[in-house]
Amino acid sequence: MKEILYKSTRNSDIRVTASQAILKGLSDDGGLFMPTEIPLLDKTLKELSAMDYCNVAYNVMKLFFTDFTEEELKNCIDAAYDQKFDTEEIVPLSEVDSAYYLELYHGATIAFKDMALSILPHLMTCSAKKNNISDEIVILTATSGDTGKAALAGFAEVPGTRIIVFYPKGGVSFIQERQMITQKGDNTFVVGIRGNFDDAQTGVKKIFGDKEFAKELAAKGFRFSSANSINIGRLIPQVVYYVYAYVKLLEAGKVGEGEKINVVVPTGNFGNILAAYFAKNMGVPIGKLICASNENKVLFDFISTGVYDRNREFMLTNSPSMDILISSNLERLIYLIAGSDSDKNRELMERLSKEGRYTITDDMKAKLADFVGGFATQRETEERIKEVYDKTGYVLDTHTAVASYVYKKYAEDTHDDTKTVIVSTASPFKFTKAVMNAIEGEKNNANDFELVDRLSRIANVPVPKAVEEIKTAEIRHNNICDIDKMADTVREFLGLG
Repeated sequence: MKEILYKSTRNSDIRVTASQAILKGLSDDGGLFMPTEIPLLDKTLKELSAMDYCNVAYNVMKLFFTDFTEEELKNCIDAAYDQKFDTEEIVPLSEVDSAYYLELYHGATIAFKDMALSILPHLMTCSAKKNNISDEIVILTATSGDTGKAALAGFAEVPGTRIIVFYPKGGVSFIQERQMITQKGDNTFVVGIRGNFDDAQTGVKKIFGDKEFAKELAAKGFRFSSANSINIGRLIPQVVYYVYAYVKLLEAGKVGEGEKINVVVPTGNFGNILAAYFAKNMGVPIGKLICASNENKVLFDFISTGVYDRNREFMLTNSPSMDILISSNLERLIYLIAGSDSDKNRELMERLSKEGRYTITDDMKAKLADFVGGFATQRETEERIKEVYDKTGYVLDTHTAVASYVYKKYAEDTHDDTKTVIVSTASPFKFTKAVMNAIEGEKNNANDFELVDRLSRIANVPVPKAVEEIKTAEIRHNNICDIDKMADTVREFLGLG
């Protein structure tokens, strides 16, 4: 098998192995790690269609993580995709209203982040052993709602690790916040910041880039790593479920071998749709990659115009995990469409940092031809939840509803009848108030836990274990800080004085 190394999007001379990239999370120059090439699948789609999720995962990840042995990688996969998931398929496909919904929320924290964050702790601890790392790994993460809990659940009580999660206080749903602040584990620490997700993400990146802080940590036996989708160990496991979705459609006779499908992804930080782009480049017959945004439509505008501009009002919406104006993983796509030119990419990222905007060249824009942008307002999102429920009884969460609305509008506008997979990123039980308001057409005064039970009744779906558990769970994290105090908060948790 061909060895795949990882280079920085801002300096192609920096090259590391997969395990080193997973451990570091972010390159020392602030760039993101990218594989030296995107490998082609070495099994036919028909061969893959006979496999379960774990075997598909192995056949995708082995092509990227080439310094892991077969035993190491299979152990990581088997430990990740087990009874934590409430369905044997891991990611079921539900055919609803002329589309296929890929349900990525059957893991321990009922959101798609479980798909990658169930395996990342195992990849990371294995990587530490492979590289003879004895330092304690400090996972530093910003979350817009779902990454936080999934990372906390993945790393809680994992020997040799600690995890610190920053989230925007007042910028996540009640259930999302309750899941995080009740998290058990002596190695876990959760902090609400007075700011939005972009502030949290920028603050985390700043800490990663602080070389003096890194020296201070090293002297005390610590090293930082990331559980955000900037970590290649997060991105590659997400590629798997696009491969799996296609081959399961093939196995069920819903598509013929080689027949193209479109994919619609509710998008904030761009990692999930980038994983679909990787799958396409590996040989999965994906036609259009439809990028669905909420009213923070910076990605829609970028795909439409070639101008990325974060200089705009930040909107708090009913799909909070997409309330993002700085989409970190877009840098990986920019690097690719710039012809893997790290100098060009670095120049654009510096412009984004200094001016808040950049414009890509016409040649680069032409390479975005596979991407289609769309967006939904809050009202359109609510109307789509109600429309699908009234028609089919199927309940969408607010993020999936954004994607569903964008798909419906795209199909009406283009008359494109290509079979389509809509990525369902979270359980509606994570956003009960918004979902029930949409279905019942009124603003509910009931508390979220009462609405959980009501949603269970009308959807005819049991309340997920992840929600039942937090109803009576003790609140363990009451920490709040200002943006400029994030580094001090980290020092305090680590006992650095």
